[in-house]
Amino acid sequence: MRMTDIPFATTDWSAIEPTEHAGATGKARWRTRRFGDIRVRMVEYAPGYSADHWCSKGHILLCLEGELRTELADGRVFVLKPGMSYQVADGAEPHRSSTAAGATLFIVD
Repeated sequence: MRMTDIPFATTDWSAIEPTEHAGATGKARWRTRRFGDIRVRMVEYAPGYSADHWCSKGHILLCLEGELRTELADGRVFVLKPGMSYQVADGAEPHRSSTAAGATLFIVD
């Protein structure tokens, strides 16, 4: 990732209007900013959320609150708790996430 032409600025995430995204079960609320080709999101997964697709997009993801379960297509499962992160490249291991109790994430992709 190369970051260019982004002047210094701060983001008050509470001032960004959320968009809702349905999963196979539950919903996600995204607060999104774009900086050229870079998408930065604060994502809140509701309790019971489960993704409705396998994702092949690369991400750097930090769990801020709750607990996130991420399954890879090869069967491996990872659980993130607050302060834990994962990173995956575009086109690498397909993954999908779910949460029983809800989770808040900071994601750069």
